[in-house]
Amino acid sequence: MQHFKTLSSYLEYLELPRPQHPMFSMYTAMGQGFLPCPKESSPPITNDCYSISFKKFVKGDLTYGRTKYDFTDGALFFIAPRQVLQWENNAVFEQKGFSINFHEDFLIGTELAIAIKKYGFFSYSANEALHLSPREERQIELIIENMHLEYHNNPDSFSKEIIIAHLATLLKYAHRFYERQFINRTDFSNDLLERFNEQLQQYFESGQLQKDGIPAIEQIAGRLSVSQRYLSDTLKRETGKTSTEHLQLYLIDLAKNLLLKPNKTISEVAYDLGFEYPPYFTRLFKKKEGISPSEFREKYKMN
Repeated sequence: MQHFKTLSSYLEYLELPRPQHPMFSMYTAMGQGFLPCPKESSPPITNDCYSISFKKFVKGDLTYGRTKYDFTDGALFFIAPRQVLQWENNAVFEQKGFSINFHEDFLIGTELAIAIKKYGFFSYSANEALHLSPREERQIELIIENMHLEYHNNPDSFSKEIIIAHLATLLKYAHRFYERQFINRTDFSNDLLERFNEQLQQYFESGQLQKDGIPAIEQIAGRLSVSQRYLSDTLKRETGKTSTEHLQLYLIDLAKNLLLKPNKTISEVAYDLGFEYPPYFTRLFKKKEGISPSEFREKYKMN
């Protein structure tokens, strides 16, 4: 798989215009005109850059990670460094919107270098992109207009700081709008939790636990056709618990039934549940229940 270490080499591969800055580029077409078109197709590639794009009036599919996404409705989406990108020649990329690409080193020494790691939407799949209301779209446009003006100004000692400030503002608004999207998609969130639990039940009832051990969250997310981070964020927003916490609680519930079998040792219960190290199972059980597995067993006997 081809990997691009610099922004310039990545944009050159895409057959896009050279950037004004060696580590930051932006193209806009929020009003009249269209964004420049990248090459018609590409096998899987990766790079060391962040990308933020708002796409409108697009035909065709873009494969992002493992997911194909139809951009005909328009969406704001985010790509982190080293994400896998691929697109086919049936995609038409003449669109309105904007596209920002910047190398991860562009943020070195700034507060945003740390803050950007906390924005989970850079790890979402493309089908979990942010869909903006007309008012939200206008708010984003205003930020982009100011950033575009600064990008094309004669560079000075303030240029980078101002551009990064606009970036930080853009990401804060995106975070706010994602919260709105989570709220508006309550039915989807409830359905996702239900399907998550169904996947766990199928996994444990099928005997895969004994064969493959405790399932990885990424594996469950893949079966649900969502990214691992989006699954966790959605469940956290809806229930207050992440996907990992839901998995742990599911294991603890199974453990309670197994612990009531007097012929099984604590270690055997741990191994039956897929834990490689019984002490870890004991610590997790005590953390979630407030008492150890042996204390739970004694408490049940007393009742």
